[in-house]
Amino acid sequence: MVVRRALRDFVGLESCEKQTRDAMLNFSFYLTIGDMDEAFRAIKLIKSEAVWENMARMCVKTRRLDVARVCLGNMGNARAARALREAEKEPELEARVAMLATQLGMLDEAEALYRSCGRFDLLNKFYQARGDWQKAIETAESHDRIHLRSTYYSYAQHLENMGDKNLGLTYYERSDTHRFEVPRMLMEDSVSLELYINKMKDKCLYKWWGHYLESQSEMESALRYYDYAQDYLSQVRVHCYLGNIQKASEIANETGNRAASYHVARQYESQDQISQSVHFYTRAQAYNNAIRLCKENHMDEQLMNLALLSNPEDMMDTAAYYEERGEHMDRAVMLYHKAGRVSKALELAFSTEQFGALQLIAEELNENSDPAVLTRCADFFIKHTHYHKAVQLLVAAKKYHEALQLCLDQNLTITEDLAESMTVLQSSAHLSEEERKELLERIADCCMRQGNYHLATKKYTQAGKKIKAMRALLKSGDTEKIVFFAGVSRQKEIYVMAGNYLQSLDWRKDPEIMKNIIAFYTKGRALELLAGFYQACAQVEIDDYQDYEKAYGALTEACKCLSKAKSRNGDETDERLAQLTHHLTLIKRFIQARRLYEQDPTAALSECECLLEECDLDPAVRVGDVFGFIIEHHCQHASYQKAWMKLEVLRRLHPSVNVSVYVSARSLDALQNAIGVRLNHGDATHTNTHHRDTDNTHSRTQSDGEDEDEVEEDENLND
Repeated sequence: MVVRRALRDFVGLESCEKQTRDAMLNFSFYLTIGDMDEAFRAIKLIKSEAVWENMARMCVKTRRLDVARVCLGNMGNARAARALREAEKEPELEARVAMLATQLGMLDEAEALYRSCGRFDLLNKFYQARGDWQKAIETAESHDRIHLRSTYYSYAQHLENMGDKNLGLTYYERSDTHRFEVPRMLMEDSVSLELYINKMKDKCLYKWWGHYLESQSEMESALRYYDYAQDYLSQVRVHCYLGNIQKASEIANETGNRAASYHVARQYESQDQISQSVHFYTRAQAYNNAIRLCKENHMDEQLMNLALLSNPEDMMDTAAYYEERGEHMDRAVMLYHKAGRVSKALELAFSTEQFGALQLIAEELNENSDPAVLTRCADFFIKHTHYHKAVQLLVAAKKYHEALQLCLDQNLTITEDLAESMTVLQSSAHLSEEERKELLERIADCCMRQGNYHLATKKYTQAGKKIKAMRALLKSGDTEKIVFFAGVSRQKEIYVMAGNYLQSLDWRKDPEIMKNIIAFYTKGRALELLAGFYQACAQVEIDDYQDYEKAYGALTEACKCLSKAKSRNGDETDERLAQLTHHLTLIKRFIQARRLYEQDPTAALSECECLLEECDLDPAVRVGDVFGFIIEHHCQHASYQKAWMKLEVLRRLHPSVNVSVYVSARSLDALQNAIGVRLNHGDATHTNTHHRDTDNTHSRTQSDGEDEDEVEEDENLND
């Protein structure tokens, strides 16, 4: 079986003549290969409108809008061509094709195209245009909620036109347009409209119905509905119209409604009741009207308060009013100031010598104010001995030197806040870098004179004067900050100053201070001072602890420091170094004698006798320690007569000596019992050489080693 079936592009052309069929074939061919000129030249031969319409329908299926435009033009369908041209702004191809389908009556195809591209807004309009309102509402409620209210409104208008007012009223409410559409729709049925308004209990509807009743001269009913609507202006207006201004005043006072108060004020003004009118103008915040009435009726007391509540223009007008009258000049100054006319306020205050007003104005002056104004105010406060305020104004005017001089002349304390306000930033264009540092140094000098050493230290540091900063900090006596500042400054002079200060403290009981002294002298290259400190340490070891071994170590470090100082300073330290070397020799002999005692007591005693013959023994080795060593030996060997003889020699050489410092209590008791003589050796107790703080000893020894290494390292760097 054979069936003849036309291709999709040729549906409807089965019975056309051969010329039309050939033209369609040529058109399709040239269109396929992209030769549009030949395609349109071939299609011009077609004259049948039915053929063009059929081709336009095929364009919906093939989505060839370019061909559809040609078809619509040959069909003479101007409306469809215009709709298609307007649809070109839609981004989706399906939406544009759907518009073509709609114009050709292919409604099912148009609906499917709108759904496929997700353009439910256009689908909603499509349903409305087709009169399918239920589908339009369903689409808006489900997919196009942005147009839901407009859809309800359009459907309500449709229902109203169809005569279904009850259902139309419902959709007007859903579209939230019932407040004006329902009264319009029910205007001819006033009974139904009144019932509807009473049912809805809406303030806008109450107000509309009140206006309607008022237009019908039903004033009492209108007042009732105005009350329902809380429309106080309309209530006041009606009461004033009825001549009941007292009731209108009560409503305005109770509610505080500005519009109602303004209306009542206008009524009182028309009746020349000025005080009442000013009162209600004030409640209505119509201050310019209230000010106008006060000026016209010379109500000066109320005028000032009203001007302060009003805008700057009214303030200036009121101030000019006071100035013209020459009365209440303090009020004029205040109003000019509040209005922002500071220069005018100051000029008037100076000319009338309003000191209280000037104080209030000066409180709000700052660095952004006019320098000339600031200076003038400062001079005024200086004249009236208000120096603190004058200093603040001079600083705000950037007259820092004058402010400092005033502080010195009047002995005003420079607080930290004042000093910071006078500190100019490095990026400031007001002062050069040299001038800025000079100013900071002057501030620090003032702080030094006033005893504010910490603030002086801060300002000297900011000015780059670290030596002066250290001197100020030394005066404060803050050891912790002195140590910190010396550590971060990294200057020889400051290291030496810090070391000298720490040496003035009780460094014997604090190993941390001893460590810092050694470190600062080492970093400051003060080798002679460091040697002196080691000598002091050695003397403490001898006097307090009788520890000649540690004293020997400390003096050895002192000799090392002097040797290095000699290499730098020449022969200046030769004599001191020779003396230290001799002291080391004597101490070493005494230490060796005590060590030799365990092996050869006789030789040890002989060495001690030789030491006693040294003329300059005492600065290095205490004579009492040598005598004590010999006396202890004789007491231990029961040679009390020899021990007594040595004790007598010691007491003859040093009459005020405290024997118990050098001889143990047990030996003294044994000696006294053996000789039968009571010694008056005081209440002093024997010092135990070995009862030492091992932690202190360890700290000193460790710091000595570290500082010696640091000195050697510094020497290498210098070389």
